[in-house]
Amino acid sequence: MAASNPLPPTLASTIFALSSGAPPAGVAVVRLSGPGAGAALDALLAGRARPAPRRASLRRLISPVDGHPLDQALLLWLPGPSTATGEDMVELHVHGGRAVTRAVLETLGSLPDLRAAEAGEFTRRAFANGRIDLNEAEALGDLLSAETETQRRNALALADGAFSRKLQTWLDQLLSLSARVEAVLDFEDEDDVPNLGTGFDEDLRSLTRDVSGWVDRPPVERLRDGIRVVLAGPPNAGKSTLLNALAGRDAAIVTPLAGTTRDLVEVPVSIGGIAFLLTDTAGLHERPADAVEIIGIDRARQAMATADILLWMGAPGAAPYGSVRIAARCDMEDGPVPDGVDLQLSARTGAGMPDLIDLLTERAQALLPREDEVALSLRQRQQIGRLSSALGLASAERDPLLIAEALRLCRSAIDTLTGRAGTEDMLDGLFGRFCIGK
Repeated sequence: MAASNPLPPTLASTIFALSSGAPPAGVAVVRLSGPGAGAALDALLAGRARPAPRRASLRRLISPVDGHPLDQALLLWLPGPSTATGEDMVELHVHGGRAVTRAVLETLGSLPDLRAAEAGEFTRRAFANGRIDLNEAEALGDLLSAETETQRRNALALADGAFSRKLQTWLDQLLSLSARVEAVLDFEDEDDVPNLGTGFDEDLRSLTRDVSGWVDRPPVERLRDGIRVVLAGPPNAGKSTLLNALAGRDAAIVTPLAGTTRDLVEVPVSIGGIAFLLTDTAGLHERPADAVEIIGIDRARQAMATADILLWMGAPGAAPYGSVRIAARCDMEDGPVPDGVDLQLSARTGAGMPDLIDLLTERAQALLPREDEVALSLRQRQQIGRLSSALGLASAERDPLLIAEALRLCRSAIDTLTGRAGTEDMLDGLFGRFCIGK
């Protein structure tokens, strides 16, 4: 379900950009979009007929400035509105050398009423012209920045419209419910208009149940930023050594001296296609030596409180609830393993590390969306919460006038989700994340 918003004046012109990777490359793709795209193509063809719409055609590009050939290129003429941006578009598939690409871009820049595109401007035009909604635009940005398999899979599902289709279903149901309420309000004195009745209540309850199932969807922030894994315990427990082993590099300083780590050390890693954010912390003890160590211990406790997975490397009896209790130096310690330990390992020799990797992956998968569901952003979760609350108000009311107002609030929440409501400041930030040519 896409929003349809008028283009700001700055987006009403014809734009062009290199939409493929930086040259040199085998092929460079240059895109044009806007009302002057067809005229620009005519200028490059030097009066020869345009290719048939949506059919790739091999043509020679001629500079309208000096009449010299630019390249032998594959052309696509894509008249709107059934295009990616909803406007007339042209794609030039030219040879990807630096000189060819530069010559084509400079020639386009010399044509009247054409200008170079800004970051994210093609996608913003697609949103403004109703080709995608706000959720699909956000997902496209996430897809471009995806670094792990779980990030890619979730972004692709949203970009393909999985959430948008659900919103359209909800909106259709809300419009039906609203029409029935308005009929009662407008014609309540006429004999042939029924009351809302049990059928209305059943449909409202069904919609409420469906929406409530989305309220607690996994947050997409875990996919973007990584599952927060915090390593905590007393000084010299092997936390930094284990962090380095998980990261595969010397990210934290390791020495025999207790208290070497005095601040948080955060390292993003990908394990099994899942993004993790590993956090090493200052050693916890009751007699900090100075103000710096006091601050470090305080930050360690804050990190522990926000951890998705807490690896505790101290005495098992002192482990916070829900943490994974690790005996981290099985290669150095003699005697029986203390009661209550969940894992024995040695980051130095690698003993037990596969078991830890399996545990982290298993716990992470429980925190991430299943393959048949999508994770939602904070903005999306907030608006679904607002929608759910408004449905609760509608269910609790008996006055048709108050029910109609609650349903209006429901529709407003969906309009905010899709971008139909005022979101201009947020749009500037969103599309600014995109690269030139997207």
